[in-house]
Amino acid sequence: MSDPQVFSKARDVIEAASARGLKLAVAESLTGGLLADAFVSVPGASRVFSGGVVAYDTALKRSLLRVDAALLRERGPVDGEVAEQMAMGVRLACATPGGDSIASVGDETFAPADIGVATTGIAGPDPDPQTGQPAGTVWIAVSFAGGERRSQLALDGDRASIRSATVLAAIDLVSVALGIGSE
Repeated sequence: MSDPQVFSKARDVIEAASARGLKLAVAESLTGGLLADAFVSVPGASRVFSGGVVAYDTALKRSLLRVDAALLRERGPVDGEVAEQMAMGVRLACATPGGDSIASVGDETFAPADIGVATTGIAGPDPDPQTGQPAGTVWIAVSFAGGERRSQLALDGDRASIRSATVLAAIDLVSVALGIGSE
């Protein structure tokens, strides 16, 4: 990602998480890997960034990120609670060896990522076929030890600008969760 503002904010998140020994994971739908790219573009990101899941297809939100099937049927994939469940689910999906164990494989134990961030929305140009929500409707969420935070965005512009604005807003929400940004 070449946007200097995104790079600067992503760097701040990587540095703050690194200083605290935290691991970060991302779950992306409409951003399709752009959020992960923003973080891994920062030198030293490997100290913090565990990985990510691009769950563009709604079925993957259920199978890989453990989003409740009934919730997806009732509200569709563009929903605040869906975003929160994606953020919680990616923490588990990107568990790494060590720490407070949630699972084990052989002799090795795995701990969830400390911070999960998720993006889901409609980049357009058409509205969501399931709910009719307009292009530019976006939900982002962060899951961390302090709980969950979510934010709804109503963005204007083309697909590229909606996706870019979502990446910046997601990084800002992680900054708030880390106590280095303001709401």
